[in-house]
Amino acid sequence: VATGACVSLAQRLAWLVRDGRVVHGPVPAGFGPPDQATPAGSFHVVWKDREHRSSVYGTDMPNSVFFAAGGIAFHAGPLDAPSHGCVHLTDADSAAFFDGLKVGDAVQVL
Repeated sequence: VATGACVSLAQRLAWLVRDGRVVHGPVPAGFGPPDQATPAGSFHVVWKDREHRSSVYGTDMPNSVFFAAGGIAFHAGPLDAPSHGCVHLTDADSAAFFDGLKVGDAVQVL
């Protein structure tokens, strides 16, 4: 990824890249359990919502950056609790991802 975000499921880390250089992270990240696994693959940022609320789960998803089908996003959430497939980040890191990613930026999840 030259510009966008990278995620390592195995290492439980995420980071931002701009022009081929890491500009934020790697930072700790939380993911979905096996039955609601965070999808691996190559994606692009589709849309963003700073104060999103899930219509499916009725929960707040601050600093949401959506990148995969089914409402999968980076957002603020507890690192020690499983998500429904999203990538949980700390409040500060989710704000950095929200501010650092633009619609169309690449997202690589390995």
